[in-house]
Amino acid sequence: MPIAQLISPQALDLKKEQAGLVILDCRFALEDPDYGQRSYAEGHIAGASFADLERDLSGPVIKGVTGRHPLPDPERLVERLQAWGINADSDIVLYDDGPGAFAARAWWLLAWLGKRDGVFILDGGLKAWHAAGLPLSLDAPGNAQGSFVGTPDNSLLLSAEQLQKRLGRPTLTLLDARAQPRFRGEVEPIDPVAGHIPGAQCAAFSENLGSDGCFLPADQLKQRFAAKLGDRSPTELVAYCGSGVTACHNLFALCLAGYPLASLYAGSWSEWITDPKRAVAKGD
Repeated sequence: MPIAQLISPQALDLKKEQAGLVILDCRFALEDPDYGQRSYAEGHIAGASFADLERDLSGPVIKGVTGRHPLPDPERLVERLQAWGINADSDIVLYDDGPGAFAARAWWLLAWLGKRDGVFILDGGLKAWHAAGLPLSLDAPGNAQGSFVGTPDNSLLLSAEQLQKRLGRPTLTLLDARAQPRFRGEVEPIDPVAGHIPGAQCAAFSENLGSDGCFLPADQLKQRFAAKLGDRSPTELVAYCGSGVTACHNLFALCLAGYPLASLYAGSWSEWITDPKRAVAKGD
């Protein structure tokens, strides 16, 4: 079974009564951290539990040391997954408002802990759900306590120090998931330093999606990333972004395209710039 799987709103509507199915609502807004919880309370897909990016899917920020969304403590994350009713054999559907960035973060965390089958992202997210004319619910989920036990696979991760040593190697493909203006350093609305890690290519995560907000077909994603890779091996690819969230969207899209799950620099730009000795590039 492929590690990256999509599910349509119509298919989820048929599946949502399946015994043991776990649905996680991952809505979030960087400019309004309470948006997701508030939106969930106003209506969510029936049976969904709420997974908050900052409270559940990230660890505490240490100023001047970590990025904006450091990885959560694995044991604490496993406890949250169990509380949401997740077992080793659970089917899990993840969604957010539509782009899929926050859902992809949850997908990556599950893969990191060893849950790599039966995990789906709702293609087009809640926007597609609404477009299909499907209803929302105000009811609390009724999932029983789960028994999932996961072990972090840190081979999927790269630290800032490890990445620093790889910079300049001809085999490295370093993809930045932020939009072009932030990549070039023309604007920086979130972090105190503008620019990108030297040697990176801009691969804005939004370009994994079509005009309908759904993921592009696998062959189109393959073309997109093949152009970024050139003749380099996909096993040497590293993904990053502003804080380790939208990079997971690129990792999911790469897997949809048939590539192996590549490495994540989880600290990303917001961690990279905590050390003024690390080089910064601007422009293309």
